[in-house]
Amino acid sequence: GGFLLLGGRAADRLGARRMLVAGAALMGAASVAGALAQDPGVLIAARALQGLGAAALFPATLSLLNNTFRKGPERTRAMAVWGTAGAFGALAGGAVGGILTSVFGWPSVFWALVPATLAVVVAAPGVLPADVRRPARAGFDLPGAAAVTAGSLLVVLGISLGQSAGWASWQSAGAILLGLLTLGALLLLERRAPDPLLPAGLLTNRPLLVTMALVFVLMGTVNTLHYVYTTHVQGTLGLSPLAAGLGFLPQGLAAMLGSALLLPPLLDRWGVRRALVAGMAGSGATAALFAAALAADSYWAMLPAVVLLGVTAGTTYPVLFAAAASGVADDEQGVGSAMVSTAQQIGAAVGLASLVAVADAAAGPASSGLGAASLAGGLATAAAALLALALRSRPAG
Repeated sequence: GGFLLLGGRAADRLGARRMLVAGAALMGAASVAGALAQDPGVLIAARALQGLGAAALFPATLSLLNNTFRKGPERTRAMAVWGTAGAFGALAGGAVGGILTSVFGWPSVFWALVPATLAVVVAAPGVLPADVRRPARAGFDLPGAAAVTAGSLLVVLGISLGQSAGWASWQSAGAILLGLLTLGALLLLERRAPDPLLPAGLLTNRPLLVTMALVFVLMGTVNTLHYVYTTHVQGTLGLSPLAAGLGFLPQGLAAMLGSALLLPPLLDRWGVRRALVAGMAGSGATAALFAAALAADSYWAMLPAVVLLGVTAGTTYPVLFAAAASGVADDEQGVGSAMVSTAQQIGAAVGLASLVAVADAAAGPASSGLGAASLAGGLATAAAALLALALRSRPAG
């Protein structure tokens, strides 16, 4: 998450196709290393390298999409295809991982990525448009990249430690404070940098800033609901990892159908603003449905909430990136999408840590606390829907 901004800047400077291929190659090599790892140190290092590869891949993908397809129906259809794939990957990853782990063992989740990354490396030069040469510039803002990565990590670490060491402990409060100070220093660094990681114009771009806030809240809630589902069906209902994974597959299918069938008419008829208001409010209502389903102690009672989460969050997710792309220049699409992606990653981590803390605080003899966490996430998501009103209804592209 921290290196997404650097990956986005590299896509704008060096070329999106070039960074897509480089990111896929690094992701594939790191996956092989992870699958073959014999000790925890190598495994963690492989995961970190996967993260660097993803930090190059994700903004490059969106930059290619936004610069290849024209605004309007053409880009809307492209976003629907991208959203279908992305929604399935994001929302069904836990299900597929559970099945692979149960049947083939944990290294299989690494091996599964190798054919896909290899296909990207081989096919991209012949399928994707060539990179446009950009004028030479001063270089990359490496201090800025280090600051945003360190600051984000410290904030997430501090929130995570708050649950075990106590929120007033020097470990938790100190890490959060140091993280916030580091992120504050990032803004000062960017003002003085000859070639900043965050262009000044993007820091005042309303659609981009609103979208970052929305995705921060949404992904925190979605990540928490994944945790709620897994904890409940395995810890309370006693399902095996394989059964839990299979039980999550309807969400991935619903996400794919939502992106493929609902996204184009939503954007064409409602525009970005109304689609986001409805999507965020619907995701908030879905979290409340999760809380209600927990009391029934049955997978079948939870299934409607699982499916509805796929429809609401799976459709809202690509709309957020469509909103972020509006008003961003072609040569800044990489870093613009990386800003939203960074908010997504940090929001997922901060949201999970915060709402698990809510669950721990609310837990008692008659309650696991998971319902309280779901309700808190739902209220935050529904309230965030009001932020979408700050966006222009059009353009949808």
